Amino acid sequence: MLLVFCAFLVLLVIGMPVAFAIGISGTLFFLQNLNLPFTIPIQLAVSQTQNFALLAVPLFIFAGNLLNGSGITCRLLDLANVLVGHMRGSLAQVNVILSTLIGGVSGSCIADAAMESRMLGPEMIKRGYSKGYTCSVNVWTSLITPIIPPGIGFILYGTLGQVSIGRLFAGGLVPGLVLTALYMGAVSIDAKRKGFEPARKGLPTLPEVVKATGHSIWALLFPFALLFGLRMGVFTPSEIGAFAVVYAVLVGWIAHRELTWCEFKEVMRTTTFDVGAVMIIIALSAIFGYGIVWERIPEVTANFLLGVSGSNPYLLIAIIMVFLLLAGMVVDGAVLILMLTPIFLPIATEVGFDPVHFGLVFVLTITAGNMTPPVGAAMYAGCTILECSIEEYVKESLSFFIATLVAIILFIIFPEITLWLPNLLFGKE
Repeated sequence: MLLVFCAFLVLLVIGMPVAFAIGISGTLFFLQNLNLPFTIPIQLAVSQTQNFALLAVPLFIFAGNLLNGSGITCRLLDLANVLVGHMRGSLAQVNVILSTLIGGVSGSCIADAAMESRMLGPEMIKRGYSKGYTCSVNVWTSLITPIIPPGIGFILYGTLGQVSIGRLFAGGLVPGLVLTALYMGAVSIDAKRKGFEPARKGLPTLPEVVKATGHSIWALLFPFALLFGLRMGVFTPSEIGAFAVVYAVLVGWIAHRELTWCEFKEVMRTTTFDVGAVMIIIALSAIFGYGIVWERIPEVTANFLLGVSGSNPYLLIAIIMVFLLLAGMVVDGAVLILMLTPIFLPIATEVGFDPVHFGLVFVLTITAGNMTPPVGAAMYAGCTILECSIEEYVKESLSFFIATLVAIILFIIFPEITLWLPNLLFGKE
């Protein structure tokens, strides 16, 4: 298996697409073990795509693209501007609030970073924000997006780990708001230090808030509709994805009347590319994952980590999170979730961590790798759009990196932040 991991890293270094790197390196395992039929890799890749629970992934991607195409993003931007336009560093604060609101729509930090960089980046630079700071705000605040339900990472983790996706969605809501508060605090400190002025004077009036909220009501209701449907047993996790698509179509065509036929075709085209990219990774990861199970790597890793940590759950989880943070810097988040959930989830539950609690910290830490060099996808999306160098970006990212570390530590030490809402809605397990 060592050869397989080395091949995977070499293929990544030479620039091969992640899906093919993981599929080719996984196939090497079968070339080493000639007693295993070579038809197994093909069967594994095909059977992985037939997993009924994973049907939620393309459906939620489709729903998110439909909602973005129905004019919801502009309405959420107006609401965010009304709510925080009076604060110092108001455009940066709008980034934070918009990522929180978009979290109930797209579920993708990369898409959010790219979208906000295009929408808000040029105006921020025009108003005196440096390119590095503008890029760091747009990129780091997008980390909130996959934590607010529905996040694709939670669907992958829940499907692989046999963890309730409804509980995971509910578990992400409060931590998402905590992360929002920490990022707003980081922006406030930076704004005072750098002298950023508010975009408007005075607090918003009640009519302004009510009007902006009314325009955005369908987007704001979306995550709550998902949780309600799952809690009441109206939908299974796979069916809730179909409901999300129907909801998005009705909002776009009837409520907002902005989802034209041309826009719908563009959404279909974008969704086809997005789903293809995700599903090929999911399919080929099954080949890689077979070798991990065959070589009993989860058990070996568990015994090693338990020996190093002396069964101290907090030391153990700290070691895992440092590893995930470093791994997230060089490997795509979806790939890591698919590869590492079967390894680390049993270890975490063995030392007493709730699967939902661990899942939140696990997905958040891995996703944070999208914001860091050397190969963070969200980082490259923001830097490319704003023509910002990696050096400038890294220099201005310190406050957001610290806020993220504080959030991860808080979520580890205080599991109630994650578990309060799932226990309230679904009962204690």
